[in-house]
Amino acid sequence: MSSKFEMNDLGKLTYYLGIEVQQDKECITLSQKRYALKILEEAGMEDCNPVHTPMEAGLKLSKATEEKDIDATTYRKLVGCLRYLLHTRPDLSYCVGVLSRYMQNPKESHGAAMKQCLRYLRGTTTLGLVFKKSSSAAMKLVGYSDSSHNVDPDDGKSTTDHVFYLGESMISWCSQKQDTVALSSCEAEFMAGTEAARQAIWLQDLLGEITETVCEKVVIKIDNQSAIALTKNPVFHGRSKHIHTRYHFIRECVENRQVEVEHVPGTEQKADILTKALGKLKFKEMRELTGMKVVAEDDFKLRRENVGLSLKIA
Repeated sequence: MSSKFEMNDLGKLTYYLGIEVQQDKECITLSQKRYALKILEEAGMEDCNPVHTPMEAGLKLSKATEEKDIDATTYRKLVGCLRYLLHTRPDLSYCVGVLSRYMQNPKESHGAAMKQCLRYLRGTTTLGLVFKKSSSAAMKLVGYSDSSHNVDPDDGKSTTDHVFYLGESMISWCSQKQDTVALSSCEAEFMAGTEAARQAIWLQDLLGEITETVCEKVVIKIDNQSAIALTKNPVFHGRSKHIHTRYHFIRECVENRQVEVEHVPGTEQKADILTKALGKLKFKEMRELTGMKVVAEDDFKLRRENVGLSLKIA
């Protein structure tokens, strides 16, 4: 690039738009610790008590028209800040996605869920993504697709999500509400698989352009046998004729051998953390599968330890 443009070499990237970067021979880590602490400061919760999960297990928020309104401006500001934090915090994707649905008219229950998310953030500011060095043989693109059927009490739409790994590193993830209502869990999983296939083709083309090689077909792992059978059956029948035609894109990808669909047990479904609110143990287990690790020192813990030490000396 320096042969074509006038530029200065400032060394390795360490900080960019709130994202902290650490590079060594074995891995690259990305975190947004300083930005997370700034969000907590803006919300006045920098010294709150931390919790283990960003959302209570099984919690289903709704428009709750009978509840009292809360300050919409502050709520929207916090949601916007948290959405930018998702660049390095996939564990918050589902929670922030749900909170984003009620920005127009937030109620007390939405404010309580926001505080829960911020309390979780207080205890996990040191978490970040780790991208490990791998051999070229191990650098395969693998995706996981999942969906939770009929979880929105207002319109009955499902939440779809997918994550993609290059080798051992998570490089892409998404959690969002589906555009149409699914009539069964099989249909919801099939629609989620199509969205994953679209992302897989784009990632395949991108990697091919970067590496100047032809990428192998992408493996997408789904934990629903019926949805897998539907992707491999080229014949329209009673179970698929009512599904919108745009969601049959995955059939063509499987037929052209661009994508291969495999079954994965629910206990190994790495996309589960983006689909619903999980309990403490299950959430931590799924978070470890995403590849997130502690990548910075906890200033909050150090401050508390120093306070305790000074009290003992006194």
